[in-house]
Amino acid sequence: MQLLHFILAAYGMTFIIVYGKIFEDLRPEKDYSKKWNTLFHCPLCMSFHVGWFMVLLSPYTELWNYEVSLTNMFILACVSSGTSYFLSMLVNDFGFRINTPK
Repeated sequence: MQLLHFILAAYGMTFIIVYGKIFEDLRPEKDYSKKWNTLFHCPLCMSFHVGWFMVLLSPYTELWNYEVSLTNMFILACVSSGTSYFLSMLVNDFGFRINTPK
């Protein structure tokens, strides 16, 4: 259950940072020639960094409890990245993405 809480929180935080109106003024313009700008427009990239940041928050929450170590940070960042990207490709603002053949 801890891992599910971690995944959903990582997805939520990633979605807010990448797509949320609240960060619109802080998010740099899309310019894929600059790596820094790519980070703020890519759910796969941002969720990796959200994942390791959330491991640092582990001692301060009761939702998940992981030991703060480099190994856990890397593994949980990868879990966060993969699942957040999967969920962002599955769901958009209008619900489930459904691609119908043309």
